[in-house]
Amino acid sequence: MKIVYKDGTVAECPKDQELHVLRHTAAHIMAQAVKRLFPQADFGFGPATDKGFYYDIDLGDTKLSDEDLENIEKEMRKICKENLPIKPFILPRAEAVKLMEERGEKYKVEHMADLADETEFSFFQQGEYIDMCIGPHLTYTKGLKAFKITQQSGAYWKNDDSNKMLTRINGVAFASNEELEEYEKQMQEARERDHRKIGKEMQLFMTDNLIGRGLPMFLPKGYTVWQELENYIKAKERKLGYLHVMTPCVGTVDLYKTSGHWEHYKENMFPAMEMEGESFVLRPMNCPHHMMIYANRPHSYRQLPIRIGEIAHDFRYESSGTLKGIERGRHFCQNDAHLFVTPDQIESEISKVVDLIFDVYKDFNITNYRCVLSLRDPADKKKYHQDDEMWNKAEDALRKVLDDLHIDYTEEIGEAAFYGPKLDVNVQPAVGAEYTLSTCQLDFCLPAKFKLTYVDSDGSDKTPVVLHRAILGSLDRFMAYIIEETKGKFPTWLAPVQVKVLPVSEKTLDYAREVAAQLDDAGIRVEVDESNEKIGYKIRQARQLDRAPYMLILGAKEAEAGNISVRNRAGDTVEMSVEEFKNKVLNEIATRAHD
Repeated sequence: MKIVYKDGTVAECPKDQELHVLRHTAAHIMAQAVKRLFPQADFGFGPATDKGFYYDIDLGDTKLSDEDLENIEKEMRKICKENLPIKPFILPRAEAVKLMEERGEKYKVEHMADLADETEFSFFQQGEYIDMCIGPHLTYTKGLKAFKITQQSGAYWKNDDSNKMLTRINGVAFASNEELEEYEKQMQEARERDHRKIGKEMQLFMTDNLIGRGLPMFLPKGYTVWQELENYIKAKERKLGYLHVMTPCVGTVDLYKTSGHWEHYKENMFPAMEMEGESFVLRPMNCPHHMMIYANRPHSYRQLPIRIGEIAHDFRYESSGTLKGIERGRHFCQNDAHLFVTPDQIESEISKVVDLIFDVYKDFNITNYRCVLSLRDPADKKKYHQDDEMWNKAEDALRKVLDDLHIDYTEEIGEAAFYGPKLDVNVQPAVGAEYTLSTCQLDFCLPAKFKLTYVDSDGSDKTPVVLHRAILGSLDRFMAYIIEETKGKFPTWLAPVQVKVLPVSEKTLDYAREVAAQLDDAGIRVEVDESNEKIGYKIRQARQLDRAPYMLILGAKEAEAGNISVRNRAGDTVEMSVEEFKNKVLNEIATRAHD
């Protein structure tokens, strides 16, 4: 594949750069197509990405429709067929600025002003279109063959919410049509698994802009799943000596100044609220509250470790472009805990946390994950609490624990919390990029900031070490993960409707209610479809929308014999007694059996 550099040099493209060059060229071709269709378009940035490309564009008052996106893609294909040569040229600053001003490219002019040290700028031209760019690019537009426009969204100029919102048009590009087709299959699978789609079909949760973006509400069936997760993890924690608390969703600004969050995390917090001379904020995390619970009374080394747990409501001001159903919202509930330990308890307590994480993963059949030791970036003076000795001590201690436990992990610089290093357990979902579910953070910082102490065996006051840990992460994100992994087909113990009773006709409705009552009395979540629809329709609804583990199809034969016809999600059907079925379901619930 031939490419052209900004100085006009033409050469074979290095193999590891081919996709990047293809996608970068695709962004230029898309911009040319947009300019042909929307002459008022003014272009911001248009880079290549891991999967494709995008361009941020000011279209004035024009709002793009799906048809517009299709037309842009058609125009791109036309440009590729025109086989326009892509030619670079370089201009001195003054001439470059003049060129962009003459072409009405005010964002490019502003960008050049930001690059104050540059004396010249490079451009690439294809036909009538000219773009400021350092390249390299394909030599001709026909080199782009496998691409697709995927979506549009909003993006602030320079990613600054004080600037104008531009239209971001996204696309994908690959080296071959076969790769593009494979990608489209993956995207179709992702759409089928999307927890937002499934959540709507199953009536699990909802959002409404009148309430606010990123503020999901759990409907009865979704809250049933949520409560099952809460009860599950709290029961496990109680057996391990955790003490559960409840703390308020707000705190004073002074609380977060003491913890350091105000200095290091303010941009992710909701604005302060003023009342009677005090400033309050919605809390983004729970550690400051738990520090104050520990400080509520004196402690002896004999009482440590103290494990304080909470299913806590938290609020973070995420940008609108990052919001995604219950996977990422502005309100969520953390499965949070803070363990106050002596230095010689660090290894044993982290070991117990790790054991709990993997015990939970076994219960949910989570096998595709990796462990990451997240460290600070010493060069970032703004993000992290500045204390080299503390950081070296904490990072060495956590690394030693992981090595002693023989845990395989990779190290990633710049991913630590502002107060300490952490072990992150990242899961790879069935579709999409990996993300963190569980975490365990080692903290020498906050206990000192809050002046926490315990009386040691020699009678002296010592500062405890704190382990911040979340096993399910947030219940919201964990639930989203399970929805997408199972496509909403929850295991029996977690399913919001465990049994759907389907009477064949009104003649067997009374028997259906009688069977449902027996199951309900046993603590099984059961619903009766009392609609007048035909049985085939009822089965499809139960399978596609409710996704209940079991359907009981009750006709005249079952009513007369006093038994039931049981159909599972795989479509297998068997006859049995109500008592036999009840015991089967109760056993699956008790053992948390997988499908």
